[in-house]
Amino acid sequence: MKAVVFRKNRGLVYEEVPDYSLDAGEVLVKVANTGFCGSDHSLVAGGLLPDGYILGHEISAVVVGKGAEAEAPALGTRVCIRPTYCGNCLNCRSGKQQLCRVQRRTTGIGDLPGGFAEYVKVYPQMLIPIPPGVDSRNAALAETFASALHAINCTGNQVSSVLVMGGGPIGLGAIAILKILGYGPIVLFEPVPAKREIALLYGADHVFDPREKNLDQQVMTIVPGGFIKTFECSGVKTNIDRAIGLAADCGQICIVSVIFSPLEIGAPFLVNFKEIRLTASISNTHQENIQCLDWMAQGKLDARPLISDDEPLERLPDVYRERIETGRAVKVLLRIGEEF
Repeated sequence: MKAVVFRKNRGLVYEEVPDYSLDAGEVLVKVANTGFCGSDHSLVAGGLLPDGYILGHEISAVVVGKGAEAEAPALGTRVCIRPTYCGNCLNCRSGKQQLCRVQRRTTGIGDLPGGFAEYVKVYPQMLIPIPPGVDSRNAALAETFASALHAINCTGNQVSSVLVMGGGPIGLGAIAILKILGYGPIVLFEPVPAKREIALLYGADHVFDPREKNLDQQVMTIVPGGFIKTFECSGVKTNIDRAIGLAADCGQICIVSVIFSPLEIGAPFLVNFKEIRLTASISNTHQENIQCLDWMAQGKLDARPLISDDEPLERLPDVYRERIETGRAVKVLLRIGEEF
């Protein structure tokens, strides 16, 4: 089968790889679409992959084969793919299956090959059936929105004023979901005009270039007293200090972006004086994916405005160099098999 694989000293390469054979408990799916995630970029750019690894975890597909013991949906079922979990550890029992340390098998961003290929081999527990009315493009990107929903869920269910810092796919997905949930005013800080336009389409009340002069004073006239919730989705370390300054008393700041290098808080006493709650999020749960798919089926959520680059699989190495590595793409979606 054809796949895009990571090669040491070469990066992403489109090539022929061996077809999969199924063990008794495994399932084979034929990929329709796969999204390129920011975490894929981090892994490629950092060279943090074994030679020959196949990335890609934002997948829509169709079940085309089952092992003799696989309790999986029928052949022809349209599915998304998420990691496995044990269901019994403390994290799983707390509804945090994405933090399972016992039985987590992950496609395209862990131990199993991913969706930058014509086929993917998975386990039955990974499969989430796609509801009627949801196309393969939306389904592939449901995981992006589920990550945004998970961040929102990490801050509790208080509907309030909210600041989103960073208009990448997860930040924009957060705006769409915050609108569905009734938050307001919803404010975005994002330097790229095209992303600010998508945010307005998704329901943001105000969008700003974070480099604007006196912006912090300006937004405080929109939310006197500060923001109840802030989601840092940009990876810009100085945004943590900025979020603390803009937070209301008893406000919450959720760090959604993954920051790998040390950061300092310039005025940590403000966290005390305002009783700010700092929290963070990672990944998402099966149930959060199901919720996003349901919103898509109801017509409340549409991933397609995020797609800036619609490309066949064989173009991915070039698209990575020309559009992803340069920061020009919002969201790259790959056409791999028959779309639905």
